[in-house]
Amino acid sequence: MISINRDTLETKIKLQLDTTGDSSINTGVGFLNHMLTLFTFHSGLSLCLDVHGDIDVDDHHTTEDIGIALGQAILELYREQKFYNRYGTSYIPMDETLVRTVTDISGRPYLSYNASLSKEKVGTFDTELVEEFFRAVVINARMTVHIDLIRGGNTHHEIEAIFKSFARSLKMSLEKKNNRIESSKGVIE
Repeated sequence: MISINRDTLETKIKLQLDTTGDSSINTGVGFLNHMLTLFTFHSGLSLCLDVHGDIDVDDHHTTEDIGIALGQAILELYREQKFYNRYGTSYIPMDETLVRTVTDISGRPYLSYNASLSKEKVGTFDTELVEEFFRAVVINARMTVHIDLIRGGNTHHEIEAIFKSFARSLKMSLEKKNNRIESSKGVIE
């Protein structure tokens, strides 16, 4: 089990990540709880997350800092595992919406986020925070990730498909390989 604690003046985060067990998610942001619950189900990862953030200001710091902590945990997970598939691809439809995510556990952080979401808010959640979340995950996990909203319509469906697609692509990237680093360099740093 990987444990990450992040304690700033804006957030206090306790995160545990592994590949077995149940998840328990409390971010203080209802919509984000829902998306992270979907992420754990579709990635096959178990996430215990307890967050106290300055949500009286807005959800920005909480969302971004969870992304930082989750990215750090994913980095530790694949470094401990050593041998993994490396690449993953997932297309996820959700009614009118279609999202494609491609991941590369490369050691090189890069996010290509091509998702013009239909609305600025889902409930009280600012939809621009979706990109902030994934940027924080990708930079801290040192992965290359391309997220493309191919078709949209309902903003909730768009974001849900993004989280599910990322989760499925990550699951494929993390699939165990036996005694082989998937790089012609012989190392992923």
